[in-house]
Amino acid sequence: MSIKRYGVEGGTGTGGQHLPFARAVEAGGWLYVSGQTPMKNGEVVEGGIVDQSRLAIQNCVDIMSEAGYTLADVVHVKVILTDSRYFQSFNKVFREFFGENPPARICCVADLVVDCKVEVDVTCYNASRI
Repeated sequence: MSIKRYGVEGGTGTGGQHLPFARAVEAGGWLYVSGQTPMKNGEVVEGGIVDQSRLAIQNCVDIMSEAGYTLADVVHVKVILTDSRYFQSFNKVFREFFGENPPARICCVADLVVDCKVEVDVTCYNASRI
């Protein structure tokens, strides 16, 4: 089984720092997307939980698309919120992306190392990619 890494060459975080991990790793039909925050060009995009949730999920989708995966391939999502009061708003955004075929998910509340409200990672599977 081969392993392919996406985004090792130039991921940037806040302040322009080079991130020491891949944006995603693919192995045996599985794609593991690293946690995504509501960032563009290495900077957090300000906004409420709805806007930040949309951008964090969209960042995951963009990485998945680059690797050849779709929302239909998502089997599990991990969500970190910085406040439990964001839960219902996040769920509304989650439904916008996943609709009637949602993946399994865990959602927890914790501090994040980036000054934002949400972080999302996804795990995908596509048997045709083996």
